[in-house]
Amino acid sequence: MTLPHGPGHNGGPTMERGASWRRVAWGKARAELLPQLPLNVIKRRVARAKELGLDYRTYATVHAASGRDIVAFLFSTNALRLLRSHDAVPVPRAEKLRALARCDTGLLTQPPFAAETLAARLQAEQGLRFAPVTHAPALSEGWGDTRARLRGMLRAARIDPDGVVIVGDTALESGWSATASLAGHVPAERFFATR
Repeated sequence: MTLPHGPGHNGGPTMERGASWRRVAWGKARAELLPQLPLNVIKRRVARAKELGLDYRTYATVHAASGRDIVAFLFSTNALRLLRSHDAVPVPRAEKLRALARCDTGLLTQPPFAAETLAARLQAEQGLRFAPVTHAPALSEGWGDTRARLRGMLRAARIDPDGVVIVGDTALESGWSATASLAGHVPAERFFATR
């Protein structure tokens, strides 16, 4: 492990002359790098975040990282609290899903669920529509296979993968987003948090 300072340094602020000026100059340079968005753009993005059921900070982070708007969410069965074959999506989560506007919602199922069967049941029983649907990547799948399958599924559904966010519960599900070069990952607890 390499230390940022030499031995015996306590990591405190420098005592060298000009430290205050360097701090001011650094702050100014950093502020100049940040985009100055017009008020109408900020208002439009706040409204879009609301349509997507996200807080503005989460939306802005995904938008800045991907460089584009969110066009779809892929939900894992873990994120929807579907663990046993007879489970239903909890009512608050189902209500949030039904309130989403102008975006697609896909479903990644894990055992014991059959993807198409579960999607049909959720639509019939809870009025939740998921498309596309497929089995979640298995632990035995390599990263290349995971990437090809997720991006292929989205392209077949005519959804641009670069605007898709995975909503999941586990670190593995977070990794799917990076592996498939999707727009990002939002933890289920954050996505479904009550505001």
